[in-house]
Amino acid sequence: MLAPELAAICRAAFTVEPPLRPFGNEGDYLLELFHGPTAAFKDYGAGFLAAGLAALAPREQELTIVVATSGDTGAAVAAAFHGRPGFRVLILYPQGRVSPRQAHQLGCFDGNVRAFRVAGSFDDCQRLAKAVLADNELKQDVPLSSANSISLGRLLPQMAYYAQASLSHWRAHRRPLGFVVPTGNLGNALACLLVRHMGLPVGGIVLAGNANQVLAEFFAGGEYRPRPGIPTLANAMDVGSPNNFERLDWLFPDEPELRHALRAESVDDRAIEATIRASHTRIGETICPHTATAVQVLQRLRARGETGDWCVVATAHPAKFPEVVEPLVGAPVPLPPALAAMLERPSQAEPLAADEPALKALLRAW
Repeated sequence: MLAPELAAICRAAFTVEPPLRPFGNEGDYLLELFHGPTAAFKDYGAGFLAAGLAALAPREQELTIVVATSGDTGAAVAAAFHGRPGFRVLILYPQGRVSPRQAHQLGCFDGNVRAFRVAGSFDDCQRLAKAVLADNELKQDVPLSSANSISLGRLLPQMAYYAQASLSHWRAHRRPLGFVVPTGNLGNALACLLVRHMGLPVGGIVLAGNANQVLAEFFAGGEYRPRPGIPTLANAMDVGSPNNFERLDWLFPDEPELRHALRAESVDDRAIEATIRASHTRIGETICPHTATAVQVLQRLRARGETGDWCVVATAHPAKFPEVVEPLVGAPVPLPPALAAMLERPSQAEPLAADEPALKALLRAW
């Protein structure tokens, strides 16, 4: 049982309190979730999962963590498990569909971490991960687990920063705080929704997506229609079949009730670029492409007369995307120290076909 170790696990995982600060207009706020070791919000959940698994009883065989990533998850999981006895990490990422700095992070670990660039999309990577995790015969030979948001051990810890931010805001202002959450696989947004279900002072929740419009269409009243993801500037959200929609569907079996609980909007690449440029010019803020989707959606809400206090969730540091951000703001984005240190390391990733038998053979041979 983890209960006796829980306080120590939380101290290890939540070493940085994410800043909640005003952002531009009165009533607008920004929650910075990019101050962990890999400069992305995934560090919080990955750190908790690694510390939690390490606190369990020792295993006779190493546990292999299989993680599909669209950019940020893989590096966070690698950093959390790197060098931990009893664990190995296998990272699957779509070749050519992550930023160069994200790719460097994914491949800059050695020892018990291996990165594979898959010839396909993130949805292919996700399909491969699900296939091996569902293969009971394989798992008898190679103990496996996941660190994607299909793992509750990675999803639930993300509730911590929403609880902290909403309570901090309530104590200071006696008003609930709404959140605009950049969304791909729905894990981060689901964590926010669960905090509100617990009765904490969370106001509205709006999902900000990129040009992959599966969620925006559904919450506008259309059918839920998964399809292959398309590449965008907000690459970590290039998901055409969100993993956690099944959990939303279970929590809200009545579709009108689900559409009442959440809203969703889509932001294309042109709007992302314009929002990054305008945020820098008008209020001196440099934001990443994913955060820009949420800023754009908040601007739309305000333009439609939405009142109350709203918080943009900043999911990654803009320095991870210099090819997109720096031409738009006209200046280099300073590197956080931890990211700079990672970029100094050598990096390599191995090629892999988007083929289930090939991945299963690799796992048996490792």
